[in-house]
Amino acid sequence: MANHKSALKRIRSNEAKRLTNRYKHKTTRNAIKKLRDLESKSEAEAMFPEVSSMIDKLAKKNIIHANKASNLKSNLSKHVASL
Repeated sequence: MANHKSALKRIRSNEAKRLTNRYKHKTTRNAIKKLRDLESKSEAEAMFPEVSSMIDKLAKKNIIHANKASNLKSNLSKHVASL
């Protein structure tokens, strides 16, 4: 167990950040799944910018790697275009 006040605070703040990151990542993954399940092209085109924005925010906060974000967006745009 940590002995310093700053280390105890770091433990608390890391746990809070971990939970926030988990929530954001899971929410984005669910949005991606919903987008992939859509049959209608118009609905998918309307939803794509929102999902793309969510992915960009995860990459900006280093929750996911920038290249992974790019790959996800590329694959989703291909999917939407193929509908």
